[in-house]
Amino acid sequence: MSARARLAVEAAGIRFQNPVVLASGTAAYGRELAGVVDLDALGGLVTKAVSPAPRQGAPPMRVADFPGGMINAVGLANPGLDAVRRDDLPWLAANLRAARVLVNVVGDAVEDYAAVVRGLDGAAGVHGFELNVSCPNVKAGGMEFGADRAVLGELVRGARAATRMPLFVKLSPTLSDIGGTARAAVDAGADGITVVNTIPGLVIDVAARRPALGFGTGGASGPGLLPVGVRAVWLVRKALGAAVPVCGVGGVSTAADALQYLVAGATVVQVGTAGMRDPRQPERIVRGLARWCEREGVTEITSIIGSLRWPE
Repeated sequence: MSARARLAVEAAGIRFQNPVVLASGTAAYGRELAGVVDLDALGGLVTKAVSPAPRQGAPPMRVADFPGGMINAVGLANPGLDAVRRDDLPWLAANLRAARVLVNVVGDAVEDYAAVVRGLDGAAGVHGFELNVSCPNVKAGGMEFGADRAVLGELVRGARAATRMPLFVKLSPTLSDIGGTARAAVDAGADGITVVNTIPGLVIDVAARRPALGFGTGGASGPGLLPVGVRAVWLVRKALGAAVPVCGVGGVSTAADALQYLVAGATVVQVGTAGMRDPRQPERIVRGLARWCEREGVTEITSIIGSLRWPE
């Protein structure tokens, strides 16, 4: 069996040539990495956020390092639905052959999600959507959409009515019952779940006695997020079973990290901070997975998904 066939996975009807996908916010809309990364060597990418109208985002500094990873407050800056549809998606459709594309969707209100999905439904180069429900619901006092299951259900049903394409819902690691929230999203029409988003944090510039980020707080990512994300995948897999695909994201830097997610139950593994530090690292992770499968005699990587043996 070829290495490509050995690594192929399917999630919500989308066939990925391998399970390694670039996480939203780390690959822009693809074009920005074209001269650096062989995007068609990966399973795919999740685009930067898309909202109905352009968003200026947070003030600088937007990104800062700390010993355990990176913290960011970009503020979901993006050119808006019309510009992405006009300028970015045609490039993806023309230049990607094997990599699959999910569009990350954000909004200030429930109806914003359906508006973006409806506006991009059926667009060439798009294979599905990832709904970021960690955004604040402006009309409900700023509570995250994913923190209220009734609101989450309304949001997902609206997006579901706007498309027949696959919908993944991206959940926050701070949810008290992430498995139950994932079940609520699937009951409302989601085809899959992405876990996890960044963890809220604060990094301080001690010399200046000020936050390192212009917004103040931000989302922490990087290696320290790995066990949080792996646990979330395991919980969601337990809650939903094998029929609902899970995308695992958080702290993936190596093939060994990706394997943890797969064994916990993820079908697709997203790479974020590691790809920003070294844009070629996701390709190395793909090659590492292929070598591991060959060394271990694994003919199909799907055979290890959800294979975690829990201690008795």
